Amino acid sequence: MTTPQGARARARMEVTTAIKDEARRQLAAEGAAKLSLRAVARELGMVSSALYRYFPSRDDLLTALIIDAYDSLGEAAETAHAAVGDVAPAQRWVAVCEAVRAWALTHPHEYALIYGSPVPGYSAPDTTIPPAARVALVLIGILREAFERHGLARTPVPVELAPEARRMADELMPGLPPEVAVAMAAAWAQLFGLVGFELFGQFKGVVEERDRFFRHAAAQLAHGVGLVFP
Repeated sequence: MTTPQGARARARMEVTTAIKDEARRQLAAEGAAKLSLRAVARELGMVSSALYRYFPSRDDLLTALIIDAYDSLGEAAETAHAAVGDVAPAQRWVAVCEAVRAWALTHPHEYALIYGSPVPGYSAPDTTIPPAARVALVLIGILREAFERHGLARTPVPVELAPEARRMADELMPGLPPEVAVAMAAAWAQLFGLVGFELFGQFKGVVEERDRFFRHAAAQLAHGVGLVFP
């Protein structure tokens, strides 16, 4: 038998989902900068005061959408990694990168929300950090396992970068050498740069065979972080 508390919780969840779905529709139509709680409430047939009980401000709604997007992307990366099984680390790396691209092409407006232009007047809270780190943690896990089992090829860093490299390794990628931490940070930026260039049209007239191009580029990133293909 459903309790009154359970029914209320389910009803609240349904309304919350409807609010976020309408907000995503507005993101696609207008962009994040124009997201409006009043507009969302109007489209759902709600009064604004009722919607504020679910999301007190536009920023609260944006944060919820950002966390959902990061979690969805992270789940896609984790699922792709699990699906390829016990293949070579470099092949798992490419599979995860391809999953990131596939998710972005399927969810372009959500990708733009988390990796596009900053929303004016919005500052993401710390609650977005753990979901934002999910893809990176998958890739770092691949590197750590490869390093512990087989070692990684390393490119020396300049002397002047050595302190920063050690900090990055100690704080962000414990268990990995400083050289690999620097390479990983560069590869991380390049991965999302590749995806963003394709998604936002910068490859138009430049890259036509985009699936093959991306697979090759992801493999080059794997080489860059020290992974070797069998």
